[in-house]
Parts: sequence; structure tokens; C-alpha cells
Amino acid sequence: MTHRSGPISRRALLAGIAAAPVLGACGGVSTTGSGGGAGSITLMSNQFSPVEEKQRFERILQERVTGEKVAFNQVETGIFASTLQTQADAGKVRISVAGALHGDLAPHASRLTDLDDVLASLSDRGFAEELTGLAKLGGSTTKYIPWMQASYVLAVHKKALQWLPPGADVQRLTYDQLLTWTTAARQANGGKPVFGIPAGVKGLYHRFFQGFLLPSFTGGQITTFRGPDAVTAWEYMKQLWAQTARASTTYDNLQEPLQRGEVLIGFDHVARLVGAPAGRPDDWLMVPAPSGPKGLGYMLVLAGLAIPAGAPEPAKAKNVIRALTTPEAQIDVLRQNAFFPVTNAAVPGDLPGAVALAEAAVKAQREAPGAILSLPPVGLGARDGEVGQIFKNCFKEICLDGRPVRQVLDAQARELDRILGELRIPCWRPDPAGNPCRVA
Repeated sequence: MTHRSGPISRRALLAGIAAAPVLGACGGVSTTGSGGGAGSITLMSNQFSPVEEKQRFERILQERVTGEKVAFNQVETGIFASTLQTQADAGKVRISVAGALHGDLAPHASRLTDLDDVLASLSDRGFAEELTGLAKLGGSTTKYIPWMQASYVLAVHKKALQWLPPGADVQRLTYDQLLTWTTAARQANGGKPVFGIPAGVKGLYHRFFQGFLLPSFTGGQITTFRGPDAVTAWEYMKQLWAQTARASTTYDNLQEPLQRGEVLIGFDHVARLVGAPAGRPDDWLMVPAPSGPKGLGYMLVLAGLAIPAGAPEPAKAKNVIRALTTPEAQIDVLRQNAFFPVTNAAVPGDLPGAVALAEAAVKAQREAPGAILSLPPVGLGARDGEVGQIFKNCFKEICLDGRPVRQVLDAQARELDRILGELRIPCWRPDPAGNPCRVA
């Protein structure tokens, strides 16, 4: 999945899993999956930026969107936002379909066509009510059609199971059990930790705090940022860090340290995990994140397909959306680019081993009793990095520098509240949809 991923992404994860068809030159800003040229419509997306992912998706467009010619225009997130805004506000829209993450579409809700009619025509797809609710972007009408999803999970080498605490179920861990497990594993491994997180410069470790640890301990992400439950969460994190490989601060992803055997238990985005077990999937498990006092907090990374208001060829655009939500197209994206279905598409039994492991873990996490859905920050735009840095600062100051938790949270809360005060945006899940969103 693209999701701000580094250079490893899925170009490594599917090497040897699925052959990547070569579809011709990838230069320029507009390539086609179905021939392009006269009569084609443009699908602009900030997903599938690695060239192999892009080429594979173009092949899916060619094979599955048989009724229309589609030019796939893959762009960076900043260009996606500015292009959509500029064209819509000028009334000169040339994009027919816009495909992006929920948080990237949310700021443009007023620039998107209502798609209630399309959603109604897709009743056989079996979209979860939770997803179609998010697709309204806070309003009363459907602004995008769910397209694909991903999340973060734990990858576990079966060698580590020998140290699992008695009575613990690796598929239903609690945070206390994870701490006990990693402590026992380090002690049995000659004092060398076997747990890892992607805490390098390009690592997505802040998503662990935002979408997993804090929701599981506090029930929220922003409104509960400096509350007493957040103090408990960060005190826990200090203990977990003591059992974590110190080289984690150099890991931009866990794929390579897992492959090398430096890490036997690791948390990361599925796209940055599945390369590790690709060669020997029988040696690995992928399991849901642990549960905390409030439940199992997990981050849903959801992408959708929207039609800008005033888009050319809206009828053809709707046909493209219908084609990309068929079971065949959904499974193709899963096989080729490790993005999971948002429909009731039956997952085949012959998936590549690593992808099958990830799919099962994501599904179990989503369906777990007491699951708390969290979203990546919504509506931050270019300031997403600033907010992410606040969570990284908490980790550095509390876990690496040993500063008092309460002192750190109070200082970082002031900075977080300053940014939110300037943006004046609603909160996002799991926090209540208050407007504007502020730290309590």
C-alpha cells in the first residue's frame, strides 16, 4: 500500500509472490491501463506509487474495466490535493475518478459528487455499514465508494512461540501478555530482545501510538491525549521499550530485520511485513494487535473512489467504480498489490502464503470483540507530518530520554492543541466528531 510508505513498500513484498507484468513505459504523468487515447477517462490517484505496483494496477484496469478506456494518472499526495482543488474550484475538471485514502478525500467533500445512486446499485457487494458510513465524510450523502483497505498487525516467527506466557492465545493477546512474552523471550535469548518496531526516520511507528496503543488504553487519540489513561499507556510503553531491540530506531520497516532473524516479533504496516515470510510462510504467523483496558484499538487504512463535481463523463466514471468493486477486481488487487477487499468478495484459498497470512490477521483484528476502529488523522493536509511528529516526540522523550510522562504529555499537548486550533477541523475516529477537535 502506498500510505506514505518508504522505498521498500510492496515492490519487495510481492517479489517472488506474483509476477509483475511489464506494461510499457512508466514515464510522464498519464499512462493507461486500457489503451487511453481518444475517449479515455482519467483516474487520478495517490496510491500505487512504486513502479511495479503502478504497472500491476494498470494491468488490472485493462483486464477488469472492459467497458471503458481508463488513463491511470498516479501522483504524489500533495499534487493530488492541489490538482483536485484547483480544477474543482476553477470549474474546469478534467479528472473523472479520484482514488485516495479516506483522509485525503475528506478535505474535498464539498468538491465531490454525491454517489448514493452508485452505492445503491452495488448492494450485492456487501460493503460493511461502518465503511459506507465513513464514505459520507461527515455528511448525509455518499461522497466516495470504498475501494480497498489495509492495516497494521504483528508478524511472529514461530520460534518465538516457545516463550509465549502460559494460557496466552497468540491470536488474542493483551498488552500485558505481550510485555510478559517479550520479557521472557529476551531473557531466554541471552538478554537480546526479539521484539521490534519501525522507529527509524521513515518508520510508521507513530501509527502504533495513534491507532493502537492509545485507543486501547484511553478509547481515543486526541481528546484523551494527556489524560490519566494516556499516562498509563506511556508508562506501559516505557516497559515495552525496555524489551525492544534498540536497533528499532534504525528500522524504517521491519521486513528486513525479520528476514535476517534480528526480530522475531514485530509490529508494522502489512505492506512492510509480508515480504519477510514470503519464502517460508509456514515458519510465520501474522496476528491481530493486542487488546488493552478499553478494547482492541486498530487503525483502518481505507481508500475510496470519488467523482469530482463537474467531472467529464460521469456515467463512464461510475462504470469504472462499479468495475473496480467487483469480486474479481478486488481479489486481483489483493493478489497483486496486497490491498484487502472492502466487499464480500470470497477470498480464494490459493493466495500467496504471505498475503493469506496478512489477510487473515487483518480480518481477525477488524472482527475482534471490543475492536476500536481508529483512522489516520483526517483533514490535516500538509500538517499531518507535524502532528505525527508530536507522537514521535512523546516516544523519544519518554522512552529514549527518560523524561517524566506527565511533563512530556502536557508539553506536547500544548503543541498539538496549537496546531488543531489553527486548523479548526473535526475530530476523527475513535474520538467523537467534535468541531473543532481539541485536546481535552
